Amino acid sequence: MVNRKTYQLKRFATTFVVAILFMACGDGYKRVGEEALKKNYPQGVATNFTLTYTEAEKEMSSLDSATTRIIAVLKSPLNEDYDNQRFKYKVFPKGLQVDFYDEDNQKSIIKADYGIIYSQTNLIDLQGNVVIENQDGLKLETPQLYWDRTNKWIFTEAEFTYTNPEDGTVMDGKGMDFNRELTFLSAQKTFGIMTIKENE
Repeated sequence: MVNRKTYQLKRFATTFVVAILFMACGDGYKRVGEEALKKNYPQGVATNFTLTYTEAEKEMSSLDSATTRIIAVLKSPLNEDYDNQRFKYKVFPKGLQVDFYDEDNQKSIIKADYGIIYSQTNLIDLQGNVVIENQDGLKLETPQLYWDRTNKWIFTEAEFTYTNPEDGTVMDGKGMDFNRELTFLSAQKTFGIMTIKENE
């Protein structure tokens, strides 16, 4: 009988100690990796998104009315607006197409599989199968491209292929900067076979 009481007492003591150990184990672990990142939620989501940029032909006051011209049309199946964050940006996770119109209403097209517009810096980051094509058929293809809207300048550090159907030339290279119309190009490295026409 004494052995049984001792056994029960030991069993109770063991259960009590184990229970105290479990209660003492708290989660004081500080998260440091991805698990510590705060979730960002967009302030707005738009599907089948179309945005038209226009500009007035002359400077207007608040009482004036004037005609405007379309300078760009941006289309995307999905737009997520994170302008509610400290560093504001807009994301186009399913790709985008931008049609640009010059003063003569000639159209150039930029397409990409993914895009980010950084609102505060006026920089656009295009990624995945980026293609620029102008009205003359000049075409640039690259996996990533940046467009500085403030300075109206486009650049890439990635490999590219530039096709000029008028000259029948194809230029491959790595790293390039140029204007939106593809009329001024500065390549860092070029390789492959290029045909160069000489003026007589």
